[in-house]
Amino acid sequence: MDPRLTLARPDLADVALQGIVAAERYEAPKRRQVATPTAALRKAPAADAEQWNQLLFGERFAVLDVKDGFAWGQAARDGYVGWVAEADLAPVGEPATHQVAVLRTYAFGAPDIKSRPQGLYSLNALVTIEAREGRFAKAAGAGWFVEAHLAPIGLAAAVDPAEVALGFLGAPYQWGGRESLGLDCSGLVQQALAASGQAVPRDTDMQFSFFEAIEEADRRRGDLVFWKGHVAILLDRDTIVHANAHHMAVAIEPLAEAIARIDAAGVGRPTGWRRARTSPPSVA
Repeated sequence: MDPRLTLARPDLADVALQGIVAAERYEAPKRRQVATPTAALRKAPAADAEQWNQLLFGERFAVLDVKDGFAWGQAARDGYVGWVAEADLAPVGEPATHQVAVLRTYAFGAPDIKSRPQGLYSLNALVTIEAREGRFAKAAGAGWFVEAHLAPIGLAAAVDPAEVALGFLGAPYQWGGRESLGLDCSGLVQQALAASGQAVPRDTDMQFSFFEAIEEADRRRGDLVFWKGHVAILLDRDTIVHANAHHMAVAIEPLAEAIARIDAAGVGRPTGWRRARTSPPSVA
């Protein structure tokens, strides 16, 4: 079983895995949700540990262990396992009713654009609306959003993942990131497709296995091109958009130039071409 997606260690495992995974003891996870605009999911229980993934406001997280102010558990949205700061989590509230439908937006302390911003929330963050006043909607635990920046769960506003990806153009490259202010290659794919109602795995190898294989000659806008450890979205047959460590940003690049540059760097040529698979939107 993939350790990235399995809530188990030699000493402790999810009780649901009893009889499947060997562990010294089994416990039931405690359900929590992200209470900050973003929360890093790390390799170890330390603030300077490698960020493996990033959770957005409202996403659920199943906690199985706590150490040094960090909670070890599993993200509900994509199944990733790791450590999240306890301070970034809260008890689970009412189910999400909406998701952020623009690249980023503020929540305010009052239904007034002149009031103090409470936080900057990224595309696909999940919120529960509990009140409305004028053009504003109040989200539990966050503040007042301009409601036009939200979309009801299950009614994805975006229909073109490539166009969504273009909205991130210039965002800095951030290893493990999924937020509008910085993300990595597979995070860009995950966010672009989530905004279009498609639940997508987290890492490039997972995405490579998940999506439908196509022939290079059949490629079109919205398809994905994979290298070992990297993925990009096609804007057309000859142009890609991708978050990459060469530009250290989300950038547009001619496909032929990217293939030559990446090959010259020793990574090799593309390993395959994939077409996005339609699936119900995730609301975890």
